[in-house]
Amino acid sequence: MRLAFSLSGHRPSRSAVAAAVAAEEAGFDEVWVTEDYVERGAFALAGAIAQATSSVQVGIGVVNPWTRHPVVLAMEFATLDELSGGRALAGLGASNERWMTGQLGIPFDRPLSRLAESVSVVRRLLAGEHVQHAGAAYTVDTALSFRPLRPDLPIVLGVKGPRALELAAESADGVLLSILAGPDYVRLVRSRVGPSLRLAGYVGLSVADSGAEARDRIRPLVARFLGIHGDHLITRSAGLSPAQCAEFRAGLVAGAPRVDLVTDDLLDRLVAAGTPDEVAAAFARFAAAGLDVAVVRDDPDVEPEETLRQARAAVGA
Repeated sequence: MRLAFSLSGHRPSRSAVAAAVAAEEAGFDEVWVTEDYVERGAFALAGAIAQATSSVQVGIGVVNPWTRHPVVLAMEFATLDELSGGRALAGLGASNERWMTGQLGIPFDRPLSRLAESVSVVRRLLAGEHVQHAGAAYTVDTALSFRPLRPDLPIVLGVKGPRALELAAESADGVLLSILAGPDYVRLVRSRVGPSLRLAGYVGLSVADSGAEARDRIRPLVARFLGIHGDHLITRSAGLSPAQCAEFRAGLVAGAPRVDLVTDDLLDRLVAAGTPDEVAAAFARFAAAGLDVAVVRDDPDVEPEETLRQARAAVGA
């Protein structure tokens, strides 16, 4: 199982570039740049990272087909691949209604259909084709004015539901799984997308000499994201009932995430938290479930070198 480091959009840009360099020096295989609204922009930051590093792959994890037209996405991905010397990973996702409609005023209709259309156009443009496309969301009649460095630049979809996973299996080179995608969910996804699709996932990490301290530190994050996921394949795979999911969602909506409901057993099913030995065992469970790349989340309140050291130790590297 390879290691990746996901940079927080809350981290100042220059600090994020330095953290990416530290990840490369620590032997990480990939660095992923998130783009959550309204945080720092992914492509500018990824370009700076591409110039500051030499071997680590640089992923965009992920951008959506609402705020960027697929032609613009192809332009951006091809430019990043050129800047990095063929180290880019193109991450796309459908986004969500809260960001698109609630914050940006963009109607959020047929998101999977729009994502599928965008993936098709982006892939053909990156392959150097002149694309003539007339779909429900986009009309395109153009080609890139330059030859992309790699016509087969990997496209990774950040998706989580059954229909979205089917789309990934049909049209993508990999999947980037959401935070709290525990080993049981990873195993389920692997069974649905097949053995060859590249499977990466965000893994919550908390390590301390005291297992109780490490687990207490990550409970708020787990409670918050359980509220975000709600009753979903991710939560059901972890053994949560619809009633329990409703409690987590209600806590999030009320501004009081249900940290009290996050048991040690639940943590073991969702994240890697505890003593160094317990975290190493957790990473082994993710690998055995079929995860190819463990994407460790950046905590802007923690020095990145410490997070990187803990993750490397956990996988025995």
